[in-house]
Amino acid sequence: MIVNRAYKFRIYPNAEQEIHLAKTFGSVRFIYNRMLADKIAHYKQTNEKLNNTPAQYKQEFEWLKEVDSLALANAQLNLQTAYNNFFRDKKVGFPKFKSKKNSKLSYTTNNQKGTVVLVGKNVKLPKIGLIKCVQHRIIPEYQKIKSATVTKNPSGKYYVSILVEYEFEPPNKQLDKSKALGLDYASNGFYVDNQNKIANYPRYYRKALDKLGKAQRKLANMKYRSNNYYKQKIKVARLHESISNQRKDWMHNESTNLANLYDYICVEDINMRTMSRCLNLGKSTLDNGFGMFRSFLEYKLVERGKMLIKIDKWFPSSKLCRHCGTINTKLELSDRVWECECGEIINRDENAAINILRQGLSMV
Repeated sequence: MIVNRAYKFRIYPNAEQEIHLAKTFGSVRFIYNRMLADKIAHYKQTNEKLNNTPAQYKQEFEWLKEVDSLALANAQLNLQTAYNNFFRDKKVGFPKFKSKKNSKLSYTTNNQKGTVVLVGKNVKLPKIGLIKCVQHRIIPEYQKIKSATVTKNPSGKYYVSILVEYEFEPPNKQLDKSKALGLDYASNGFYVDNQNKIANYPRYYRKALDKLGKAQRKLANMKYRSNNYYKQKIKVARLHESISNQRKDWMHNESTNLANLYDYICVEDINMRTMSRCLNLGKSTLDNGFGMFRSFLEYKLVERGKMLIKIDKWFPSSKLCRHCGTINTKLELSDRVWECECGEIINRDENAAINILRQGLSMV
C-alpha cells in the first residue's frame, strides 16, 4: 500500500531569507482573501461559481511574481476545496478570510524534479535556495518527497514539514486476542484500561497555569504594540509551545509502549472537540489531547502489523453491566461507582474499558 508520512525539521533562515518567507506568507494570505472576495462578488451577481486562478492577479499585483508560484497554487487549491465543501454540505461552513493578526503563517510548495531536496545540513526550497536545517532524522532514499510546508510559530521559530510517499507492506503477523487492551477515556487520568490501570497523565497545562497566568497578565498590562508588548507576547507563545511539546512527548512514549505490548487496542470513537464544548470539561479535554493520542496509536500499530479498533461513540460502555448485560439508563456523569440489578458493585471506568474491549474483539 502507498503510505504518506511527514518529517518535521527546524530551520534557521538568515535575515534575507526571513524577509522572503514573510513575503510568501503575506502573498499566500492575500491571494486567498482576494480570490475568496471575487468568488463571493461573482456569485452574488450571477449566482454561479467563479473559477479564478492566481495567474489572473499577477499583472495587477506584480509583487506576486517574487514568490513561489506553487505556494500560491496550493492556496488556490485549499480555497477551492473549502468553497466546494460548503456547497456540498452547508454544515461545513463558508470559507473565512484569513486574518493578518491571527492566521497561521505557513505555505506549502510541491517538489517538482528536485525543487525540494535535503542537501547535507540544509533544505532547498524554490525561490529561496538552501536554508540551514536541523535534520534529526534521516529520510530513506526509497521515500519520495512530495511537498514541503514552511511554518513560522508564534514563538518566532521556523519549521519545515516534508511530506514523503512510499510503498509499505505491514508485517504479516499472527495476532493474539489475549494481547488485547480496552481503553476508556477519563478526563482526570487520560484513560483507564480494562485492568483498572490509570494512565496518570501529568497534566502539563494545569501545572503551568500559574506561570502562564502571570505572563499573560503582564502582557495585558503592557502598551499595545509596543516593543515590550511583542517581546512578552513571544514569551507567552513559548510557554504554550513548551506545554504542547511536553504533551506530545508523553503521548509518543505512551503510545509506543502500548503498541509494543499489545496486538489489539480498543477505544471509543468519541468526538473530543464536541466533548470539550459541553459538561464543563473543556480545559481538561483540550489539555489531554486524547484525539491526537489515538492517531499516534493507530499509525504505530499499523507499522507493527497490529490493529486499533474504534467502537461506535453511541455504544453504552459505561451504562452496560459487564456481568449481566443490563443497561443502567439512570447513570449520571457524577456516578463513579454504581450497583447493578444483579447485585454487582461496578467501577464505572473499569467496567467501560472491559465493555469496550469485548465489543472491539467481537468486531475482529
